Amino acid sequence: MSMIEFKQVSKWYGDFQVLTDCTTQVAKGEVVVVCGPSGSGKSTLIKCANALEPFQKGEIRVDGVSVGAPGTNLPRLRSRIGMVFQHFELFPHLSITENLTLGQTRVLGRSPGQALEKGRQLLERVGLSAHAAKFPGQLSGGQQQRVAIARALAMDPIAMLFDEPTSALDPEMVNEVLDVMVELAREGMTMMVVTHEMGFARKVADRVVFMDQGRIVEDCTKTEFFETPRGPRAQEFLSKILSH
Repeated sequence: MSMIEFKQVSKWYGDFQVLTDCTTQVAKGEVVVVCGPSGSGKSTLIKCANALEPFQKGEIRVDGVSVGAPGTNLPRLRSRIGMVFQHFELFPHLSITENLTLGQTRVLGRSPGQALEKGRQLLERVGLSAHAAKFPGQLSGGQQQRVAIARALAMDPIAMLFDEPTSALDPEMVNEVLDVMVELAREGMTMMVVTHEMGFARKVADRVVFMDQGRIVEDCTKTEFFETPRGPRAQEFLSKILSH
């Protein structure tokens, strides 16, 4: 069953078309990596999945719920889809613990005690138990991103969206974030990941979606993507990425 489904999705900013007839899906428990050159529409596509970006044509369904339908409860939908951004998006004035408990109490209605316990478990899971009382500004970028992942998981999401989660990090911090994501994938979390980290794609992706100029150009298994010659744009992209 498809957890996330895109059907002929198109989007414009004014006269400029950023997505053109994008069709793909993510099955329950599947990890799909979305890659492509800068400006190809990757981030826009996944932001449409939880209505952070509106789209003008086509349909997106998440766990059977139509994202663009007028009656859809978007706050509830977003609470079920974890989103991890490039720049962490933590609340700087709240402690790490408060960052993890706020959504649980406000949106899910958990008691402070329940939220705290869940937050503690997740901080331990991402290896940051010792930093619970600190503020985001006291942590490294890699640590902040791991907190952001823990915060998303605290909402018990049915799927996780990652928008270039390592691109703002210093190179030595990238692996600590990818390790957490690899673990999540192995536990069966449904994930859609926009990334240039092809090592991560080779390790855990079930499928790779390659975008160029707002279109999905390739949508295949990771083995096909890396081992069978693809179209010229994908080949060019891979040759640049893999030569670094």
